[in-house]
Amino acid sequence: MRILVIGSGGREHALLTGLSGNGLNELTVAPGNAGMATLADVRGVDVADPAAIVALARDVDAELVVIGPEVPLVAGAADALEEAGIAVFGPSKAAAQLEGSKAFAKEVMAAAGVRTAQARQVTDVADLEAALDEFGPTYVVKDDGLAGGKGVVVTGERREAKAHAEAVLETGPVLFESFLQGPEVSLFCLVDGETVVPLLPAQDHKRARDNDEGPNTGGMGAYAPLPWLPADGTERIVREIAEPVAREMVRRGTPYHGLLYVGAAWGAEGPAVVEFNARFGDPETQAVLALLKTPLADVLGAVASRRLRELAPLEWAPGYAATVVLAAGGYPEAPRTGGAITGEALDDPSKVLHAGTTKRDGAYVSEGGRVLNAVGRGATLEEAVAEAYRVIEGIELEGSFYRTDIARRAIEGEISL
Repeated sequence: MRILVIGSGGREHALLTGLSGNGLNELTVAPGNAGMATLADVRGVDVADPAAIVALARDVDAELVVIGPEVPLVAGAADALEEAGIAVFGPSKAAAQLEGSKAFAKEVMAAAGVRTAQARQVTDVADLEAALDEFGPTYVVKDDGLAGGKGVVVTGERREAKAHAEAVLETGPVLFESFLQGPEVSLFCLVDGETVVPLLPAQDHKRARDNDEGPNTGGMGAYAPLPWLPADGTERIVREIAEPVAREMVRRGTPYHGLLYVGAAWGAEGPAVVEFNARFGDPETQAVLALLKTPLADVLGAVASRRLRELAPLEWAPGYAATVVLAAGGYPEAPRTGGAITGEALDDPSKVLHAGTTKRDGAYVSEGGRVLNAVGRGATLEEAVAEAYRVIEGIELEGSFYRTDIARRAIEGEISL
């Protein structure tokens, strides 16, 4: 099958790895990065321009387009591809508002009877003090629109919460939410109208530094599945969150077809929604897809062709997978780029997935904040994490850093429900 993947990060490298089918599929990626060239033809495209994506899909005669990041989805790329008669994995512009507008997502959840945090949208700086009074002492302050995973501040400091809210208000509405107690679960759900098929549950690590310190990032590491989640945990998230939302989207006349990322906090009453994404999450995708045995092209193609209900049950490799992100110095505030990257396994996508790399004079150099992902698998979570760290310790990039505690609390039994 000829497949075009849109995106340039570690998530898209993981998607390409799964879609390669041991060389059976012809892959193109745009705009891609240097590390993806071992798997796919790397082309240029403006991901925010649906017409440009359609033109590229026609140029490579794509039989399936897989959209990785949120920007093209919210811009309407899936709609444009469908209108051109090209199969696409990714929701429509209207359905992608579950990620594009947090206020819209709250409205849908309220109509569907889905548990989530209480929220208040603020559009005027004059209303900030009242919102801070209402939602402390742990403040959750969000950009209502897209923010690349970094538009959220969770803090006990009123001054920090207010400063973030003021910054967000310079470009649009800000959302204050009540803080949800409990560990977070990332569950990817394939959604085709009212049909929902979950993947393995995972957990992301958002803070830049060990012990969940430092600023929020796009994600510094992840692992899957979750040894601390109840046996019926995935089923409950599907039954109590994903399926009601899917039904509500159908009822509204904007059925969802694609990947719905459910970010949930598991509190005393069970799961409650922290956020939705309209696509695969990064870096959880890198861990989850490392364990998928069912051909990924068959899985995504079933959604794109509206045949998900006909897909056989997904097959998974036993054990666990983990990924650790190597970040450039200064990330996330001011990442330093242009540094030489050396080490083993840089061209082995089963171990290293590129996110922000390019090539200069035949050698890899950094071109983004999150530079690459080390991936490990093992019979136990501890073995999987140890393998990921073994890989990342063999890579050199001056000034770079990574968290040393990915999955540590789960391994040490510190997460309980």
